[in-house]
Amino acid sequence: MKPDDNNKTFFNYRDNRLQPVSAGVVSEYPLQLIVNGREIATLIGSPHDLRFLVAGFLRLQGFVSALTDFEMFSICEEFGTANVKIKGELPERLKPVLTSGCGAGISFSMPSAISPDRAADPKFRVQPAHIFSLMEALAKKADHYRTHGGIHSAATGRSGRLMLYAEDLGRHNTFDRIAGEALFKGITLAGAELVTSGRVSTEMVAKAALMGIKLIASRTSPTDMAVKLCDQAGICLVGYVRGGSFNVYSHPEVIEDCPSGSKIEGVTGAILAGGSSSRMGKNKALMEVDGIPIIARTYRTMAELFHEVIIVTNTPQEYDFLPCRKVPDIHPEIGSIAGLHSALAHSTSERTFVAACDMPFVNAHIIRHLCNLQQDEYDAVIPFSEGGQEPLHAVYSSKCELIFENAIKGNNRKILDILAQMKTLLVTWEEIKAVEGSSTSFLNVNTQEEYGTIQNIR
Repeated sequence: MKPDDNNKTFFNYRDNRLQPVSAGVVSEYPLQLIVNGREIATLIGSPHDLRFLVAGFLRLQGFVSALTDFEMFSICEEFGTANVKIKGELPERLKPVLTSGCGAGISFSMPSAISPDRAADPKFRVQPAHIFSLMEALAKKADHYRTHGGIHSAATGRSGRLMLYAEDLGRHNTFDRIAGEALFKGITLAGAELVTSGRVSTEMVAKAALMGIKLIASRTSPTDMAVKLCDQAGICLVGYVRGGSFNVYSHPEVIEDCPSGSKIEGVTGAILAGGSSSRMGKNKALMEVDGIPIIARTYRTMAELFHEVIIVTNTPQEYDFLPCRKVPDIHPEIGSIAGLHSALAHSTSERTFVAACDMPFVNAHIIRHLCNLQQDEYDAVIPFSEGGQEPLHAVYSSKCELIFENAIKGNNRKILDILAQMKTLLVTWEEIKAVEGSSTSFLNVNTQEEYGTIQNIR
């Protein structure tokens, strides 16, 4: 089916933050070409005026010279096929057929390296500065070697340091050159970043996936099919790297958000958003305070504190506007303990700070205080609020994953009872009150009445 022109949510990195934007991308349309019953090529181009593309391709291949050479000409946009019958006979053995892409790359099928719904490596993180650095290195190489215009360039690197550089008339060919040089020199490209001067299309994504590339960045735009393939392949796709900003089209969780902040090492932030919001009657995480969804306020605070933030949710599409990893409950529909267990199971750190999605005023000072208190001998650090223990605003060791797993299997879902059997550091309300911002940090929203009350808090 032809790709639609609807805008989608991507992310723009500017001024130290990833912000959601609604934008469109150039459409890329694969068209299977069948001539006299034989499939001879897959043409990859724009989805308009396909009859001209097919007719012109066959003319320039020497198969037809006039309209009267066609006996049948049918294009089915729904299935992406062009079925043509011509008067002349096709050669018994055809040479490799060139696609219509820039640089005339040879058409092959998509590799098995791209499997449906492959997640990005949760431990693979890229600093925005590394993308800018690698793109700058690409530009310097191109300026040094180029003697005339019309040449594409590409480079691979790690942590902003260039490893291999290539240039060619065709942007696809630059990827081939890099793969070939790496082969000759015994260089492993798995987990590397790749930058290119040209538009990113499906063939380029396929080649990058075969090399094990984890991030592709371009000075220009990707196509819609390239975005889809990068989503499937677990590749972070970045475009329009210019002037201190760029767009992120797939797997934004790979990019370090708020990179200039003083972050807490060895701790992952997790927001629990798996509740049913039955008392509120609608998703309380998406209700706004000061014009911002509650969960977005919590995410922003945590993104400035932690290298990674994850959201535990069984409805990830509701939170597409947040540039972080979304993970499901492993044991759904059993309450908050399932969210805690999933947060720890998916965390990439030894410790995890967990907060509920209905706390609009979570406070950075208190979070830092709790994380600083976590010692190796404790399984968890649980603060008290004025109303009692706050297990959904606390720090947990990775050891708690097994504890919660066993409790779930034993049908024990009372978190406070489980905490009583653990090595837990309880932080008194008196100690918490001494920290700046303590009066509102634990406020949560469960009912319309509570929501009305917090609207007056600033």
